[in-house]
Amino acid sequence: MTRIQKAAVLVVALSAGLLLAGLVHAEQKTMAIGTGDTGGVYYPLGGAIAKALSKALPDLHATVEVTGGSIDNLKLIGTGQAELGFTMADAAFDAMQGREKFKNAKVALQTLLVVYPNRMHVVTVEGTGINTLADLKGKRVSTGSPGGATEVMAFRVIEAAGLDKDKDMTRERLGAAESVNAIKDHRIDAFFWVGGIPTAAVTDLAATPGMKMKLIDHADVVEKMNAKYGKLYTASKIKAGSYPGTDKDNAIAEVWNLIVTGDKMSNDDAYTIVKTLVEKKADIVAVHKEAESFSLDNQVQDRSPIPFHPGALKYFKEKGVGG
Repeated sequence: MTRIQKAAVLVVALSAGLLLAGLVHAEQKTMAIGTGDTGGVYYPLGGAIAKALSKALPDLHATVEVTGGSIDNLKLIGTGQAELGFTMADAAFDAMQGREKFKNAKVALQTLLVVYPNRMHVVTVEGTGINTLADLKGKRVSTGSPGGATEVMAFRVIEAAGLDKDKDMTRERLGAAESVNAIKDHRIDAFFWVGGIPTAAVTDLAATPGMKMKLIDHADVVEKMNAKYGKLYTASKIKAGSYPGTDKDNAIAEVWNLIVTGDKMSNDDAYTIVKTLVEKKADIVAVHKEAESFSLDNQVQDRSPIPFHPGALKYFKEKGVGG
């Protein structure tokens, strides 16, 4: 073979290699994950999940979307702008049923994983005169951002406490970090936040010099909430010491969080994603301890009003647990 022939063969081989590399790159899937407020728990967990999925699945590029929370995430899934999203179970049920914030806009959903319980925080500081839910009357209160499900659950807590969200308080619609800044500046007296433990923004408030944070008990409203909206909520507690300066348990309402997708994901993709999240749990826990709940014993249909994806169920069955 002449030198010219060898060079021609080399050029052809290089071209073929570049073409193959281009095809492999072109086949890489991009997957957007809807998370939440940067001061909450969805956002850091979403980042850890994106990293774990991208590392374990070389053909997948997972990205994190900062959003208002559950409502935004469900709408992004409904419009095909996100493949995965964190959501509270109550908001997801509303979306699937086409009610409340999803009137005339049902979202087809499937659960991939039941993740961790979201705890309702009713937060104030000393000096506001707020010791019970009834004391919110006449106060300036944030009930959560419009794109999150804190607002959904906050309205239900307020209603079950016998208060009118529109008439009995001056209401703001702020996310966790915004609420903390507003309470520090004395622009609001209290705020609602549904999140994991600890939520970074709440920790920030609790550690603020010159302020004494208080968490208001409200577990007694759970029965009324469930009577009206279905068995979505449970009475629980935020344990003493979960935040700086909290020296007693806080009796609260909680709801499970889910990672959901729409109705387009293949069984193989769902299986692989769920398998990765369960088996790489330690990597995610290193970012936030709520990922401890990414366990097989939490994959119970009673905790999700949304049906599990068949691909997820296949993995659970292999591991000997039922959805």
